[in-house]
Amino acid sequence: MSEYKKLPAALLHGGDYNPDQWLDYPEILEEDIELMKKAHVNEVSLGIFAWSKLEPEEGVFDFDWLEERINKLYENGIYTILATPTGAMPRWLTDHYPEVNHVESNGMRRIHGRRHNFCPSSPVMRQRMKIIDTELAKRFGNHPGVIGWHLSNEYGGGSEPCHCPYCQEAFREWLKKRYGTLDALNAAWCCSFWSNYITDWDQIHSPTELGEDGMQGLKLDWKRFYSDQMLDFCKEEAAAVRAYSDRPVITNLMGAFEPFNYFKWAKELDIVSLDNYPFWHFVPDESMVAVGGSFGNVLMRSLKKQPFLLMESVPSAVNWMPRCSLKRPGMHELSSLQAIAYGSDSVQYFQWRKSRGSCEKYHGAVVDHKNGGDTRVFRDVTRLGERLEAISSKVLGTCNQPKAALVFDWENWWAVDAAAAVVNPFDFRHRFMIYYQVFWEMGIDVDIVDMEDSLEDYDLVIAPVNYMYRGDYMANVRRFVERGGTYVTTYWSGEVNENDLCFLGQHPLSDLLGIRTEEIDVRPEHIKNHILYQGKQYAIKDLCALVHAQEAEVLATYEQDFYAGYPALTRNTYGKGKAYFIAAEGEMDFIRDLYRQLMEETGICCSLKTEGLPAGVTVSERKPMAVDDIAESEGKPIGSLWFVQNYNNSPVNMTLLGTYRDIETGDVMTGEIELDTYQCLILEEN
Repeated sequence: MSEYKKLPAALLHGGDYNPDQWLDYPEILEEDIELMKKAHVNEVSLGIFAWSKLEPEEGVFDFDWLEERINKLYENGIYTILATPTGAMPRWLTDHYPEVNHVESNGMRRIHGRRHNFCPSSPVMRQRMKIIDTELAKRFGNHPGVIGWHLSNEYGGGSEPCHCPYCQEAFREWLKKRYGTLDALNAAWCCSFWSNYITDWDQIHSPTELGEDGMQGLKLDWKRFYSDQMLDFCKEEAAAVRAYSDRPVITNLMGAFEPFNYFKWAKELDIVSLDNYPFWHFVPDESMVAVGGSFGNVLMRSLKKQPFLLMESVPSAVNWMPRCSLKRPGMHELSSLQAIAYGSDSVQYFQWRKSRGSCEKYHGAVVDHKNGGDTRVFRDVTRLGERLEAISSKVLGTCNQPKAALVFDWENWWAVDAAAAVVNPFDFRHRFMIYYQVFWEMGIDVDIVDMEDSLEDYDLVIAPVNYMYRGDYMANVRRFVERGGTYVTTYWSGEVNENDLCFLGQHPLSDLLGIRTEEIDVRPEHIKNHILYQGKQYAIKDLCALVHAQEAEVLATYEQDFYAGYPALTRNTYGKGKAYFIAAEGEMDFIRDLYRQLMEETGICCSLKTEGLPAGVTVSERKPMAVDDIAESEGKPIGSLWFVQNYNNSPVNMTLLGTYRDIETGDVMTGEIELDTYQCLILEEN
């Protein structure tokens, strides 16, 4: 694990606080402090979207109201993570400098409005950003109540890339650094196709429906560039506050947010944080929602292999779904503790108090428009705050440390979804989640890695739909398997290199996999096919790769169609390890049964000793971190903590084969136990 930037010795509980919306209501500001104390809030994110209050005119700053709030909060035991306000621009900025506004792919420049509305390449925007950020850091960078910097807000959220002249020029400069010469670029983009040969850098334009949008090399590099360009803006914000403050730098990421490669972003942040809004109660089976919600948490923890912060969640209902359902009793605690279970050291909300007007006035918050603290939601938040206080000393200094990993690579995602082949749209994320879901069902922790990550800490690595191979990935996989690791990959893997050019000759890992790949079929719905594996028959969903076993052992075969008898699952010994190839997208029971075999071979299992987990119940384990990584806490953790979570809307029974203690009640638990509806038990060994 990398060094964990330390925060105060408590699990943080709080969220977005917007006193700038209530400066004309001093009685509300006073009430906020009292209600925060009742709800066991110990931290707020302050100043998000407050640029027009902080700098009402160009070069005119008003920080007194902000200082008064930070002081008042600190006097009452509440810390501040202070935001830079670039998430929404003030009107004077867009009026005086319209070039800061975003340009759509059709060439139309936006007018003032909404969030995420600035051009990251605009020199004026960068200049004004540095000025406001620097002034804030000078004033508050060493304030004892300020414990971190919240850079902007959800960079790029809800906005397509800017296509303005500044971005076009920055894109060309980015390409020059990547390729060096036009000859190299033309080769990488396969520009001989459709007479697209480029003879001058100025001929290059971002992909757009008004021009070229079919060249996959162009489209892939544009995604890489825009992720890098917004990250560069973020880095400049970080530099501005770090010049006057040593507090950790944070920005709120959004899980599997397709436009930005968060593996690169995490390297520039001191602490990763997550905004997570699962759609609870949206489908009958709550566990399906829980799988998706847990993945966002696991991904954020995996970016730095250390605890992260849940920066935004909702204590009741969002306001932007087709049907905005309230959280049922118990779900707020369970969904919040889900984040803690997978490595978060905080539970925070958007937002503290509902705004009185505009588009988010009905978005869930801790404090409603009416009734102060006398609401169901406020009581739910208070109970959770009490729980977080009680478990802080046990949880801080622990983190999940899996021995299994899934390869989820942003550049592979961009490439495979734009491949124009087999299935359109491809939806890599959906197909990937099948392989994540089974880990969740088995209560086995897993890390998410990209193709640049080391694999040396793992015993099992699964790489679903690993269409693109880039960098040293192939060499890393070979080393991993040679030393004894188990590697699993699937159909539609090893197709292209990092420039999205097809590999020629043979599959680039054919020696490791022991197979020769040939074609891939998309099974028409009216043509049925099945896999035969360990004497059982499993239906195929749609994709069927046609491969030939060379050195590999055939473990499963197709049963129908013209490729009946072809391998559907192979295993090859390579060095001290094994490599599996899943040729077909089989039904979930096939993946579950395969995982059971993999876990038996690798010795990886749910470390909570049980007779098995009921449907809808999962387990996650936080272990003590290395001494150098441990955040300050009242007492160093001495053993693992297991978070046993029931996502069923009714009680369930399960059987513990070991003896454990509930860290909150002290009750000793063994044998058959009952989990209440939406309950999360936190256990340690007795």
